[in-house]
Amino acid sequence: MGMLQNVTMSLSVLFIVSCAAPEVPPPKKTVFDPLLQAEERARGVQKTVDEHAEATRKTVDTAERGDTTP
Repeated sequence: MGMLQNVTMSLSVLFIVSCAAPEVPPPKKTVFDPLLQAEERARGVQKTVDEHAEATRKTVDTAERGDTTP
């Protein structure tokens, strides 16, 4: 039984030590970078489109009510 306890204890200690190893920083450039850049550009375009749509909606609402002040 003593041998089994020693092996079990050693394996558990080795497992804990291996999990606590310092992290390796991610690479600077990955294969997903072009996709992420395209997604960011698309979000920027969508934000611009939404802003213009809201401005147009406000202008139309103002014109429908007959208000003369913007």
